[in-house]
Amino acid sequence: MPQARHATSPADTSGRQTLSAVEEAARMDAVRRYDILDTPPDGAFDRVAAMAARLFKVPVASVTIVDEDRIWFKAAHGLEGVSEIGREPGLCGSAILADETLVIPDTLTDPVAVNNGLVTGPMAVRFYAAAPITTRDGHRLGTVNILDTKPRLISKDDTATLADLASIVLDELEMRLAALNALRAEQERRIEQEEARERAERDMAAIQAFASTLQRTLLPPALPVIPGLELACHYATASPQDVGGDFYDVFPLDDTRWAFFLGDVCGKGPEAASVTSLTRYTLRAAALIDPDPDKVLTALNTALLLDPAVGTRFCTAVFGTLEPHEKDGFTVTVATGGHPPAYHLRGQGTVEEVRPQGGMLIGAIAEACFASHTFHLAPGEGLLLYTDGLTEARILGGEMIGDEGLTRFLSARTGPIGASAVIGDTVDLLDATPQGAGDDVALLALSVPLANATDGLTATATAHTIAPAGETPGSRP
Repeated sequence: MPQARHATSPADTSGRQTLSAVEEAARMDAVRRYDILDTPPDGAFDRVAAMAARLFKVPVASVTIVDEDRIWFKAAHGLEGVSEIGREPGLCGSAILADETLVIPDTLTDPVAVNNGLVTGPMAVRFYAAAPITTRDGHRLGTVNILDTKPRLISKDDTATLADLASIVLDELEMRLAALNALRAEQERRIEQEEARERAERDMAAIQAFASTLQRTLLPPALPVIPGLELACHYATASPQDVGGDFYDVFPLDDTRWAFFLGDVCGKGPEAASVTSLTRYTLRAAALIDPDPDKVLTALNTALLLDPAVGTRFCTAVFGTLEPHEKDGFTVTVATGGHPPAYHLRGQGTVEEVRPQGGMLIGAIAEACFASHTFHLAPGEGLLLYTDGLTEARILGGEMIGDEGLTRFLSARTGPIGASAVIGDTVDLLDATPQGAGDDVALLALSVPLANATDGLTATATAHTIAPAGETPGSRP
């Protein structure tokens, strides 16, 4: 398999490709922007390295960041005691010269790899593959690597999976950066208001704890654009000072199929947020191996029970796949684990619960079983997923909206279903309640526009934080 090299990179005197001084300076600015170098170990990155080692059955896998003169290991599976190595001559340094995955089937036949210390030293590495961690503005921060002590070949699907793991690392970096930026903005605002050093120190500790929790909340920064489908979402926490356990995501399985999920981890705070992190990564990784929804939930159930950090916490979730239907719309397969039913909105007031038989709580018992249900999402129809903060919101008189109230609300819709309109109307319903939602709320809607309404379709997302009880909620953007 040919090695991927950056076509426009100049070469040094040995003939190896390099980045120009301008390109390297811009790349290092991007590395510093994420403020990741020399940070403590992080379970999310460690899990990616361990996952790569399991998926490819290799002894060594790592997540690295390429600094000016060194390769720094953010996570290293099977490479204990190593935190950094020199950049030149470096395998990772070569891997960041191209957008594609770099594969070296036999390091002894590669002019750069043959002199590398990992090849000539005690490890005697004979196979190396790396997918660059590339930012959305095109800068390659580092790599997700797999190494073996014997030559081997990997398939095109394998290289795509390695690239997907690199994308997951970038997602974590983006969420970490968003959390840090939020922390810095909040810290600056509070410091300006502080009149005493003692209170400033207390607030600083509180902000640092808040940042640590934010770092583990892994909501996608944006919904993807899926041809022929409209997406919309909403996420609200019951208090701006608390981090909830609700989560959702939509991501590609391949060129034509997509996966989506929405769920809720029991409890709140840093511990629940940590389980949310594990849940989101596990669902994504399991779907890459086998996207069958009930098998994905079974894999999550096993992961939660095996991780001692999870303790007695469990979660509920809906996981589904989307595949273009042979005629029109999409074939949707959904499995539910202890979660409220999704709603299939057929239009003209017709609403059907999507409630597969057997969906038990996830992470509660080893024998939990799950079942899936497949249906056709036709043009003019939609699907709504939600967490129980919606149905537990109380209307006038103190009565909860409940399943029956939500069904009545959704049945009042006439005409074709649009995801953005469904989310907007549902948020309006919550805003109209006297106290707003008393719990965190996550909403995800999918709809298939009619044939004459698909031009220029984009994914949309809303975000709204509900103020604590007794305060006035902020307006929805």
